[in-house]
Amino acid sequence: MKQLFLFFVMALELFGIVIKSPIVGINEKATEVTIKVENIDVGVSGFIVHEIDKEHNIILKNAVVTSYDKNTQTAKVAMSEFNVLSNNALPNGKWKVQVGDMAILAFGYTRGLLIAPTEEIYHRITKNSKLQWVHPDLFATTLSFNGHPTPLRSDFEEMSTKSSVGLVFIYLDGRVFTLDAKSFKILTVTDAKLEQKEVNLPFYTRVPEIDSSWWKWFGEGNRKLKEYEPHYYELMIKANPQDRALYDIVKNSDEKLHKLLGKFDIKE
Repeated sequence: MKQLFLFFVMALELFGIVIKSPIVGINEKATEVTIKVENIDVGVSGFIVHEIDKEHNIILKNAVVTSYDKNTQTAKVAMSEFNVLSNNALPNGKWKVQVGDMAILAFGYTRGLLIAPTEEIYHRITKNSKLQWVHPDLFATTLSFNGHPTPLRSDFEEMSTKSSVGLVFIYLDGRVFTLDAKSFKILTVTDAKLEQKEVNLPFYTRVPEIDSSWWKWFGEGNRKLKEYEPHYYELMIKANPQDRALYDIVKNSDEKLHKLLGKFDIKE
């Protein structure tokens, strides 16, 4: 068990490095760029940054790695609108992404949020890591504000933006799934066989009750979560429909999860 957690802690430390690489190519529709990088995982997110002058930079786009070629050491990076810091009172520049702009990836990977079914499991996983853990109470507060007793993918994205959380960790069936907080792509899966006697729904938190908005009662996420594992597996499947390793895990798990197999985009 100690060896398993030592491996897990070492893996966490590898996520603390921000990756910076200049853009070497842009596709015709200006929706994807190419960068040179020694190694990177698909799903790692970040930003495209343009240097205005030596003292001023501006974020132009959100960025997510969509593919990596280890032979050429190049990665394709999809871009999307960056509007987190938008302000109608401020002037808007007309800068466009161009070769030479900088892709800054794995931003916020020194801060993580762990979703765990019990307090004991939460503390067993977090106590030996140098990662800056954002307590799930803060996430529960975000859920109450949004009226979501059942966490949605959008809630994780909001938490990532507001608290600069780069990584989400979810404990399921003796494994810790490490995900990019924005893309929700699975970066690693680590064995962590811990005894689980109970389940706190929707996850371990000291917040006694997560409010539901009465005027949104029929909306997504507004009913209390009834089962822990199926919900979080489903969230991951939606973001990783072609992940063969995740498919095999679900297929070999409890029979109650087998209904989720149809949500994968994988041919047997």
